[in-house]
Amino acid sequence: MSDTETANRLPTAEEEARFWGLVEAAWQQLGPEAAALRRALLTRDPAADDDSASALDTWRDAFLDQLGQLCADLSSPDLTDLDRVVERKLYDIDRADVHTVIDGSDDGFLYGRGHIVALGREFYEAVRADPTRAVPDGHLQGICYLFAHLHDQRFGDWPRTGSGISRESFSNPAGWAEQ
Repeated sequence: MSDTETANRLPTAEEEARFWGLVEAAWQQLGPEAAALRRALLTRDPAADDDSASALDTWRDAFLDQLGQLCADLSSPDLTDLDRVVERKLYDIDRADVHTVIDGSDDGFLYGRGHIVALGREFYEAVRADPTRAVPDGHLQGICYLFAHLHDQRFGDWPRTGSGISRESFSNPAGWAEQ
């Protein structure tokens, strides 16, 4: 596909389903304790002072390792598709109302959004609908560019997603329209 054919390309439903399936498979490999912590984050009272986010930090590297292993044999187009999904998910929650909860600098806000994506579809959708569900101290830098790094390691360059958007913080004009 040429750059013209992929301009402003959105992830397909199949690409998104594959991405979320890989995220769930990686978490499942970590067992019931990690599952219980994820559930606690999803069902917690956002107004309560809670330590679930920091407890999940101990699982961060293992999750990324599992996810990377699940993608070890994927092709360049497959990794590009997954990177496009992550890029879109991060972009869609690049919003002032989410930033109010997560806070952080450019990088800190990106990593906080990475945490939301890494926790899976259910948590992600909960935060999209109600940003107070986000975790103020959650961060997961590694997922923000995981598939791009895997692509670079295997194929010698970064994938061209063709989306026309940026995952970087404060780049979604619609998310900051009221500012």
